[in-house]
Amino acid sequence: MITPYYKSPTHDFNLLCGDTFELLPQFNFKFDMIFADPPYFLSSGGISVQSGKVVCVDKGEWDKSMSQEEINEFNLKWLSLCREKLKDNGTIWISGTYHNIFSVANCLTQLGYKILNVITWAKTNPPPNISCRYFTYSTEFIIWARKSPKVAHYYNYELMKHINGDKQMRDVWNLPAIAPWEKRCGKHPTQKPLCVLSRIIMASTKPGAWILDPFAGSGTTGIAANLLDRRFLGVEREGVFAAISKKRREELEKLETFYTYRHKIPDIVKAEDTQTDVFGVLEPMTSIELPF
Repeated sequence: MITPYYKSPTHDFNLLCGDTFELLPQFNFKFDMIFADPPYFLSSGGISVQSGKVVCVDKGEWDKSMSQEEINEFNLKWLSLCREKLKDNGTIWISGTYHNIFSVANCLTQLGYKILNVITWAKTNPPPNISCRYFTYSTEFIIWARKSPKVAHYYNYELMKHINGDKQMRDVWNLPAIAPWEKRCGKHPTQKPLCVLSRIIMASTKPGAWILDPFAGSGTTGIAANLLDRRFLGVEREGVFAAISKKRREELEKLETFYTYRHKIPDIVKAEDTQTDVFGVLEPMTSIELPF
């Protein structure tokens, strides 16, 4: 029996603290969507700039550099587990840089997923390149794939078009990196901004959908999910980051904070003036919905 680290009062935000490789096989629940921000294996003594200061970019033991064979083995293992947790019409989004994303793409194909898009997230406020010996790193990639090549997936085309000024949305997204207000409960070294997760969730799920994040970090996927009336399960190995997730979700219990955060995300503001199925009224949930 799995014991949750945290469960919100309405059971729409559920958090497990432990190794995703050990926890995912212990239940059979199926999800509508998965977002994963796996290790990029970048921590090898590099430096960058934050707030005008030179800092080491080592993230922790979980992000230490590995051989290409080890990276491929790691990606095959977690992507295989995640495929088992997707509904037949479910989709998965995976973020990365060139350090890991090619391995992820190859593993997705090997496991039978169908790649739908490779999004280029062009950051509008990237950190500078302090060596001045190559172009500034300003993008990340986000692969969108569905579980089965033969089962149709959900895509809210009309909403994405509306958000994009009534033009088809392209696979290059000009969105900012993390904002200071998103780190008020604590810092995670690879925290994704709510604007990115909100777009992903609105594009590929309906209200009430269940979303899984196997590398939950500081809980951004879950916060975005709850702001958009979706339900969330996250798995996070590091206790310090799980504590930040819990604190962030507890903030949303204050309605003023909930709506303030919604109105800080431009895509949500644009979506609120449409009649598409972006938001919904969730029925009260019980612990029966998840096996813990």
